[in-house]
Amino acid sequence: MLIAILIGAGLGFMFGKLPGLIIGAVLGFWVARRLVRRVVVSKLSKMQDQFLDSTFAVMGCICKADGDVSGDELRVVETLFQRLRLSEAQRERANAAFERGKADDFDLDAELATVRRVTGGQRALLQMFLQVQLSAIAADGQLHPAEHDMLLRVARGLGCSEAEIAQIEAMLRGEQQQPGGAPSQQSLTDAYRVLGVESDASDAELKRAYRRLMSQNHPDKLAGKGLPESMRDMAEARTQEISHAYDLIKKAREANA
Repeated sequence: MLIAILIGAGLGFMFGKLPGLIIGAVLGFWVARRLVRRVVVSKLSKMQDQFLDSTFAVMGCICKADGDVSGDELRVVETLFQRLRLSEAQRERANAAFERGKADDFDLDAELATVRRVTGGQRALLQMFLQVQLSAIAADGQLHPAEHDMLLRVARGLGCSEAEIAQIEAMLRGEQQQPGGAPSQQSLTDAYRVLGVESDASDAELKRAYRRLMSQNHPDKLAGKGLPESMRDMAEARTQEISHAYDLIKKAREANA
């Protein structure tokens, strides 16, 4: 950008002395800013496309882990298409990626390496990727051992831990709970897992964990880092579950005070 400003200022000075220098510098800055913005938008768009493509390719691989892709699993994928509000073009691309992931020669490790690269290894994005996989294969109420083993392999390939899988599972259970009733011991245990703290954590530690997670998982922040716009609703649901877990723990502690 500085080079563009200097070039603009130099050309402006040649033709208009001091006023020309100022005008040229301003024009140089304007042109450079537009070019930088265009490059950033193009790069972000490519990241989002790759994230979505890899999401469904890995999903195809996981769904086939137990030997075959069932009709229920295909219906779950179709439901996910609807939840993400994919356009017709995006659906075709997602379907093609899903079929690519089902192929016998699909290189899962290479695909996961691509996900790490395009996300820059950012934890929140990697966890969102893992959450989509888990929500898809668990939507039919069954998680076969082979699928779970494959999910662990995906988590390791992304650099995520089993604790992060447990956190995501706790979030999904929280989403499925009916609002209103008194929290069960399981829901309270899940709430601590969601926030990633132990049950004996201090109130200050609890608040720090909550604020950190809310900041890391803010939908706008994730979108700026490469999360596809179609996954915004899932990101918002994630922050809502984090907030719900924090409120659940606070109310339980107040009741026991």
